[in-house]
Amino acid sequence: MKIVDLKCSPGRTGFYFDDQRAIKKGAVSDGTFYIGEPATEKFSAVRQAGESISVMLIMEDGQIAYGDCAAVQYSGAGGRDPLFLAEEFIPVIEKYIKPVLVGREADNFRELCKEMEAVEVDGKKLHTAIRYGVSQAILDAVAKSEKKLMCQVVADEYGCELSKELIPIFTQSGDDRYGNSDKMIIKGAQVLPHALINNVETKLGTKGEKLLEYVTWLRNRILTMRHDPNYEPVLHIDVYGTIGIAFGNENYPAMADYIQTLEEAAKPLKLRIEGPMDMDTDVETQMKALAGLTKELDSRGSTVELVADEWCNTLEDIKLFADNKAGHMIQIKTPDLGGINNTIEAVLYCKEKGIGAYQGGTCNETDRSAQVCVHCAMATKPDQILAKPGMGVDEGYMIVYNEMQRILALTK
Repeated sequence: MKIVDLKCSPGRTGFYFDDQRAIKKGAVSDGTFYIGEPATEKFSAVRQAGESISVMLIMEDGQIAYGDCAAVQYSGAGGRDPLFLAEEFIPVIEKYIKPVLVGREADNFRELCKEMEAVEVDGKKLHTAIRYGVSQAILDAVAKSEKKLMCQVVADEYGCELSKELIPIFTQSGDDRYGNSDKMIIKGAQVLPHALINNVETKLGTKGEKLLEYVTWLRNRILTMRHDPNYEPVLHIDVYGTIGIAFGNENYPAMADYIQTLEEAAKPLKLRIEGPMDMDTDVETQMKALAGLTKELDSRGSTVELVADEWCNTLEDIKLFADNKAGHMIQIKTPDLGGINNTIEAVLYCKEKGIGAYQGGTCNETDRSAQVCVHCAMATKPDQILAKPGMGVDEGYMIVYNEMQRILALTK
């Protein structure tokens, strides 16, 4: 079935664009705002409304396939593409993507994505957000053409077997790490709470005391308030490099000592620490630092799993981290990889290498991108998938959980 037209519409995301550099430099939160000057190119404020673009492919039988272009909350940081603004990038899609897809048969997801991702402007690939959204629309178009679910197209083209059970869902709290944790416990989220520990003085503590207090509270809260006595979720804390700032980015023994105090506080619950350090220079340096800390913890027999995030932005980066055991789990941050074909390959590569695969993303996505990501996950079976978009817990969890349940019901 042919694609006969392409249309775009501007949209909002489920969260915001935040200038990570400005926040790390001390921008102060005031309600939902941040007070301070932006420090990253194209930002007009430290926090501004998240933007998306819906890409709609019109099929010759009148069906409409669509996907949403979206970029991560911390755009422009950690080697990522710059701020994604709809007004700037809709003309780019119409000029460079429309001629590639209109008139084409929607008969092969992988091949169409390969052609789309090969498009360059001034010698550079298109913005990751564009490739992300267009690839979602392509997958939907092929599924509609072949009268299949999107997950079935992925499974068929990549030689996978669809999951027969729910993928563990990881929920994000944002700054409301206490109130939102209660929501997660009530929902029975399998992995929680993210916690947004992105400042040493106010959230980690100069000696790590604030995060230790929070982990202790969270562990007690779960064990006290859980409805099911067997409910033991994984504690997954994103520290945004603050442990490295507090204890020394390459002082592996000091960082490991502290992480093990968190491990003890979390027991009997399993603990994951995402982004213990951020070298803020380049991918090679970040990989080596994380590999060093991973080795230090493993040598001690620690059960803590380190999760790679910063500077692990592309399929090639993910392969580099996996090959060098830089972390026990890798976040495959879906918008950063461009086309969702790369997300699929990244999950499969991590599994092949025996590294945990966390199919993540960002709070700054849309309901549509979240739904399409669920289809990729149900075909490739990562270790966990992010509840998205937003930081309100209930909405993102609902979108991801319900889409998984629909797939299970339809593929029994």
